[in-house]
Amino acid sequence: MNPAPIKPAPIKPAITVDLLEKLDIRVGTILAVEDVPNSDKLVQLRVSFGDHERIIVSGMKQERANPREIEGRQALFVVNLEPRKMRGIVSQGMLFDLGFADGITPVLATPEAPVPDGTRAG
Repeated sequence: MNPAPIKPAPIKPAITVDLLEKLDIRVGTILAVEDVPNSDKLVQLRVSFGDHERIIVSGMKQERANPREIEGRQALFVVNLEPRKMRGIVSQGMLFDLGFADGITPVLATPEAPVPDGTRAG
């Protein structure tokens, strides 16, 4: 069944290939999802990237009835963003999800088949 049609968000301004190549997007396995204290939106993800783990804070608490349902799933993450402190927790990347900008309930951007954690996209 195809989802209902949407009016997609506008396409962002063109960038060069050099700029695109600066993004480091990798597959990671979400090991744990925990609430961020004093936040209505944020959860803390503990993610394996094969040779290391990172904490990544995501604003998905209100987007899912049970955010812990994504534990054990692989997803795409931007891993070369500067660390950012959110509600006292340092986030070391960003979950790459689909749908938020288009006003639909976001879903994980996932590989079509399991791949080793840390595998690069692009």
